[in-house]
Amino acid sequence: MLCCICKEKDATVHLTQIAGDKMQKVDLCEECAKHKGVNDPAGFSLADLLLGLGASQELQQAAGGVELKCPRCGFTQADFKKAGRLGCSDCYTTFAEGLEGLLKTMHKGVRHLGKVPQSLQQSRDLTERLKVLRKKLDKAVDDENFEQAALLRDEIKQMSSKLGNLAAT
Repeated sequence: MLCCICKEKDATVHLTQIAGDKMQKVDLCEECAKHKGVNDPAGFSLADLLLGLGASQELQQAAGGVELKCPRCGFTQADFKKAGRLGCSDCYTTFAEGLEGLLKTMHKGVRHLGKVPQSLQQSRDLTERLKVLRKKLDKAVDDENFEQAALLRDEIKQMSSKLGNLAAT
């Protein structure tokens, strides 16, 4: 098993935190464990490890060294560091500058898109492609480019039948 931080060396230190009904595991090599201060229990936060290298430090730097506090729930950067999560939806706005970098390293983007069933996603993609093809067809007809229009018409028929097959399954 590789280290969660450097992703190069074998993990020899394994940390598990159970908070309520959720369990979080972190596997570290000896070097990263020492760097994170795992030998000194007061020197690190599991939230920092899970979020990457120094989540709270990044938030602090983004705030210009001033302790930010959410106006709605009163959550602070220290609370975020301790809990590893934010207090309310307004916290995302309050701590936005520092969170953006953290979210980019943890996820594909900074906006949650959710999960979509594969068949629905295919249906959406085909529908979007059909709209584009129909616009191109209208333009080809307006420009009296009938050869191009015929090709587009055939492609639209193919896409429509694919969409119909998806809807039937």
